[in-house]
Amino acid sequence: MTASAWTEVTTSRICRVAVLGCGTIGSVVADGLLAGDVRGAQLHGVIGRRPQSDTSVTWMSLTDALGAVDIVVECAGQQAVRDHAVEILESGCDLVVTSVGALSDLELRARLRHAGPGHMAITNGAIGGLDILAAARAAGGLESVTLTSSKKPASLLRPWMSGDERDRLCTTTEPVVAFRGTPDEAARLFPESLNVALAVDLAAGGVGDTVVELIADPGAQLTRHEISACGSMGRYSIVVENKPSADNPRSSAIVPYSVLRTIASMVDRRSCRVDVGP
Repeated sequence: MTASAWTEVTTSRICRVAVLGCGTIGSVVADGLLAGDVRGAQLHGVIGRRPQSDTSVTWMSLTDALGAVDIVVECAGQQAVRDHAVEILESGCDLVVTSVGALSDLELRARLRHAGPGHMAITNGAIGGLDILAAARAAGGLESVTLTSSKKPASLLRPWMSGDERDRLCTTTEPVVAFRGTPDEAARLFPESLNVALAVDLAAGGVGDTVVELIADPGAQLTRHEISACGSMGRYSIVVENKPSADNPRSSAIVPYSVLRTIASMVDRRSCRVDVGP
């Protein structure tokens, strides 16, 4: 909102929210908004094509949503971020990005940095400890950052894998490395499993130096993410173990609730910002 001056006040205005995508994550987010789980926010509609059997929410086009809502919550995958994020921000709507892996595209990241007047927030999803990584980076820099994620082999199978690789993952009786590389590669090759890789890398500086390792573990009952980092401020080890989503084991069940918290933070920020003119 560069042409305006802002003042900090408290207002009870309700933020109208639209959810882009209504799959495993989006449906829980929409239900939470309908249930009033986010104070100061209400679900205005779901962006997408309405299933004939679903009349519980208002289904709308993106064009209609941008003229009617304050916040759009992306729960539709990395391609939706690439296709629509800039348009959403330029319309004046705020945007919550769930598919953080899309930000591996440096050109898109640059366009989003300059897009507005809407504001963008990135949800942490299934990972934690990012604040301390960002603080350590700002205070003196990080010398190394590694993210090791462990999941059941079946949740890691991808269409691009060779038959031998699929057999190796499906028949292993002990943990094996399914992938080791950069956050950008991780987000591209495992878009539903490793959005957390980009989230960690952005917190650590966003330069792609984070090492990402993905472990196929036949004994895994929980999805495990372990961040190891060191820098001038100290050493850090952050471990998160999440229950996989029952509907989509490639995603953690906690993710939509993390999204709801991000929406709440954005609503709180908006409630303290009132345009008072040029």
